Amino acid sequence: MKLDENLRVEGDTNLSSFRETWQNKNLSKESLRILEEDTKYFLHQSLSTPCLNVLKGSKGIYIEDLDGKLYLDFHGNNVHQVGYGNCDVIKAIKEEMDSLPFSPRRYTNEKAVALAKKLTELAPKKLNKILLTPGATSAIGMAMKLAKLATGKHNFISFWDSFHGASMDALSVGGEEFFRKGLGPMIPGCEHIIPYNSYRPLFGNSEDFDLRICEILEYTIEKQGEVAAVIMETFRNTDIMVPPKRFLKRIREICDKHNVLLILDETPIALGRTGKFFAFENFDIEPDMVVIGKGLGGGIFPIAALIARDDLDIGQKTALGHYTHEKSSVGSAAALATIEYIEKNRIMDNVNDLSKKIEIKLNSMKKKYSIIGDYRIIGLQFGIELVKDRTTKEKALMEAEKIMYKCLDRGLSFKISSGSVLTLVPALTIKEKDLDIAMNILESAIREVQEEKDGE
Repeated sequence: MKLDENLRVEGDTNLSSFRETWQNKNLSKESLRILEEDTKYFLHQSLSTPCLNVLKGSKGIYIEDLDGKLYLDFHGNNVHQVGYGNCDVIKAIKEEMDSLPFSPRRYTNEKAVALAKKLTELAPKKLNKILLTPGATSAIGMAMKLAKLATGKHNFISFWDSFHGASMDALSVGGEEFFRKGLGPMIPGCEHIIPYNSYRPLFGNSEDFDLRICEILEYTIEKQGEVAAVIMETFRNTDIMVPPKRFLKRIREICDKHNVLLILDETPIALGRTGKFFAFENFDIEPDMVVIGKGLGGGIFPIAALIARDDLDIGQKTALGHYTHEKSSVGSAAALATIEYIEKNRIMDNVNDLSKKIEIKLNSMKKKYSIIGDYRIIGLQFGIELVKDRTTKEKALMEAEKIMYKCLDRGLSFKISSGSVLTLVPALTIKEKDLDIAMNILESAIREVQEEKDGE
């Protein structure tokens, strides 16, 4: 099947010949059979069908496939802050399952209240009201409802290329093409503006591109009118597009000036991923609401949270969430154990120490390999943007895939974003020696592809 180049927008490429070649080379007949069964029984969708491999285990920083091969997992769907199968989290889940496996609505429970209290202690002083939910997508929906109620306004502004979840309300404020494609009109009142991109600014130059976007944002708020909130990722997670502090500070100022709420989506990037518990702490701002999720349940239990300002507690007469598992006792126990593990083991110190070492390595690699056009890093997540030519910045699409599959051959898993950005997100528990192994695998694959390119 000929690959549609547009499929290289987000995540792993599903339909290229590289995948089939790699599978036939590396997977057993039993693994291929299960993959075929998976294709047969699951509804197909872009970005996650067909599957790459069959897993049978995940522990610590590794995933293990059916054939027993271990991979350093630098993907993990951003849920593995405390590593896979964390013993403390499993213990907390088992204990709660033995006593209160389900907490029906209309009732509360000790673990849910303790989690809410803990989150307000970690958040800035004004962010002291919580709603829990099974997933961050629904938390985005709750934030949108609350913004409408609190402001009496009904429009939202967000950014193209952003991702906020897969339900229709979250898709409406999201900007990913392959999550919206073919679905017709979205929820009315959701406007989008161009996203921040330091390497590929759509106009002007990278030095002032962030300020031009802020001008567009303020212009749009004034022209659109009745804007309840700006909804945005604190920084673009998939291709690790990190703006300067002044960008978020200016957005905060614009929101305050026009009485617009600022909702930050930190679903994949909170919980110490950036070296601070909340990513926005790196930018010296405070949102009116923030959504966290993914790794909150320790990579085991699905749970997310909406954290809001105290004065936004005005939804008594409206069901903002009303989800069956909205105060999950088991999920709350998992989240408390996750947070306690991060604090007790000084995980954020590990993040900050290793982040510095990765940046030194990336800088060295960029000097050696012209295929690397740019790299971005914050905490323990980094993106390497590959180009055919540094002057034209033409995306090195095929080269990115070659590198990914070479790394898979050697036991390193990550994903490709935006077609040519190698996006690497390890567990925050990773040790320096294991990080070194991963970086050496990555560099050897880049070096080989660079040499192939130079020899053409």
